Amino acid sequence: MNQTWSFACPDWVDRLRTGRSLLPPLPLNQARADRAVRIFDKLRVPDIAGQPSFGEATGEWFRDIIRAAFGSLDDQGVRHVPEIFALVGKKNGKTTNGGGLIMTALLVNEVPRGEMLFIGPTQEIADLAFQQAAGIIEADEEGYLQKRFHVIEHLKMIRDRRNKAFVKIKTFDMRVMTGSKPIMVLIDELHIMGSLHYAARVLGQIRGALQAKKNSFMLIISTQSDEPPAGVFRTELDYARAVRDGKIAQARMLPLLWEFPASMQLDETKPWADPANWPMVMPSLGRIFQLDAMLAGYHEAREKGPVEERRWASQHLNVEIGVALGGWEGTAYWGAAGDESITLDALIARCDVAVVSIDGGGLDDLLGLAVIGRDRASRDWLCWAKAWAQPDVLDRRKRIAPRLLDFARAGDLVICEHATQDFEDVAAICAKLHGAGLLPEKAGIGLDPAGVTHIIDALAAQGMEGDLVVAVPQGWRLSGAVKGLARKLKDGTFWHAGCAMMAWIVGNAKPEQRGNATVIEKAAAGEAKIDPLIAVLGAVQLMSRNPEAHGGPSVYETRGLIEVDL
Repeated sequence: MNQTWSFACPDWVDRLRTGRSLLPPLPLNQARADRAVRIFDKLRVPDIAGQPSFGEATGEWFRDIIRAAFGSLDDQGVRHVPEIFALVGKKNGKTTNGGGLIMTALLVNEVPRGEMLFIGPTQEIADLAFQQAAGIIEADEEGYLQKRFHVIEHLKMIRDRRNKAFVKIKTFDMRVMTGSKPIMVLIDELHIMGSLHYAARVLGQIRGALQAKKNSFMLIISTQSDEPPAGVFRTELDYARAVRDGKIAQARMLPLLWEFPASMQLDETKPWADPANWPMVMPSLGRIFQLDAMLAGYHEAREKGPVEERRWASQHLNVEIGVALGGWEGTAYWGAAGDESITLDALIARCDVAVVSIDGGGLDDLLGLAVIGRDRASRDWLCWAKAWAQPDVLDRRKRIAPRLLDFARAGDLVICEHATQDFEDVAAICAKLHGAGLLPEKAGIGLDPAGVTHIIDALAAQGMEGDLVVAVPQGWRLSGAVKGLARKLKDGTFWHAGCAMMAWIVGNAKPEQRGNATVIEKAAAGEAKIDPLIAVLGAVQLMSRNPEAHGGPSVYETRGLIEVDL
């Protein structure tokens, strides 16, 4: 791709604030771009009263997509914008506009028998997409579209009678590419596909088929996920953001992301909840929907509690859910306490004492380890956590498998290569802390009393046993740690490594009130794992005893850091 085709848009925040286009300056074929926009604008929206034209109903944001998609085709038949990733909230007309794009593509297409696919995540959304495209044809008052295109209801297909090109509406599954050789693909609501373990493979098949053609094009258009982004959606969103921010120069994808900057999403004052800021991420506001309607929906969601408020914000404002609100009270402060500089070695270097807690470890479970150290200068608590999973988890928990694989790629979760790797790795970390002289003489390593024989043996093999290793009571006995950790998160004296895995796990915490005790049970979280959080709470329990290191000054101060390969 020529260097002039740069998809970076470093001033995107300012563009959103001032209502300007997110389309970076591209050397488009203006005649092709204008022709496609004119065709798109003349089509009629089938599901709005009075059936206005797309030119009347649709904002400039979607015309930018049309311009980039069709104006990037040069005279040699090469399309210089082969992919677009558009992130836009509900009520902005994604599916309807997608139908308009597909019909525009059919009208400008010059490839005989060219195949185009509109892929929805579910049968319902796929059917809706087909009805939108068919409705556009029916809404043509002059009858031109009815004469040119044959709508085949039972096949969910629309065929051009002139050159036999056609569009098929399909549901996203392993068979989506069976018998297909498309020149154009539109994928709707990718976020719903994030939990599908086969989604990356299917998307790879689609890309493989398209990349064989120099004039091919793919549009991915999606709302933000109502859960922490995972799987293929997480991968594509991260790639799109990196391109937008100029971190990837030679990119395949043009990103158009209507989302608030991270600073606004993480701010405890919730600036994203101020309707004055909504036009930044609602490009169709004032056209196909009005502010009053959005306010009514938001107020209703807010009355139902923080969980529903955040869910609404994820779907309409593209506010990314890092930790779910409305569960454990500490979740509201978890994000702001992240500090990516906290590694295990940094914790060792900064702290005068540390404790370790270990929890979980079943074949369909996670084994969580948490280290909490006390900063020798500030006395703040620094937390570093890691998890292990046997491969069985990926088979038994297919819904969360893509998410777990994301955490493994990030280095926060280890998928064990042999049956005892988790115990051996945990013992090595404990030995590293013990060798640094940071563990207290007593109660330095805490374990869930259930099923700890193998861990105790692994620790003993490293010379750690006796009073150093203790049981940490579970259930209601952790209530003090549950409340204490929430307090320290709020007052800014607890810091963690800011990893996505722990953000997800903290969001899974579902507290139950039992008398005066607040209990976070594994069973309450169901399929969504919380073992590393229980490990953190166990470490909080140990650190709350105000321990002193048994080993005196850390050997790291005189010998340098010892690296452990995990």
